[in-house]
Amino acid sequence: MAKYTTQEKIQAVKKYLEGTKGYQTIARSIGVTPSVFHTWIRLYEYHGEKAFGKRYTTYSVEDKLKVLDYMNEHGTSIRETAVIFNIPTDSTLLQWKKQFEAKGVDALKPKKKGRLPMTKKNQKETKKQAPVEGSLEALQAEIERLRMENAYLKKLNALVQNKGTSPNKTKHK
Repeated sequence: MAKYTTQEKIQAVKKYLEGTKGYQTIARSIGVTPSVFHTWIRLYEYHGEKAFGKRYTTYSVEDKLKVLDYMNEHGTSIRETAVIFNIPTDSTLLQWKKQFEAKGVDALKPKKKGRLPMTKKNQKETKKQAPVEGSLEALQAEIERLRMENAYLKKLNALVQNKGTSPNKTKHK
């Protein structure tokens, strides 16, 4: 799907609001699905031109709960609630709802994204703790190491034998 600038969205919505053409006709002419164009219309009706500005925001737990409570109290659909609160996609609300129903309020807390920086503390945490000598884990680790060593030696022996019987090998005079 192509990206549309704020001005393109506003012009398309204003063309619809003039009343000369239907929203499905306009949606087809600009190359967007009618449901997406209908969402643009609703956003414009609720929030005006500021609805199409850049909206990269993070939402606090309180904001998420407020939105979910509003949706439950007023019986609005996920799409309608997203329009009312100017949330860019209704899938965000669906995700919040599923998280809240599955794990409660704690699931709505923001999580840090990306990889942890490699500080000395994190380096120590990422290193595996050596199992205690004689424990079950230590014995299993040693067995695995010995198996790998045995397999390596077998492959090395096979390569040495194949090299000796290779037909491409030239004989020394």
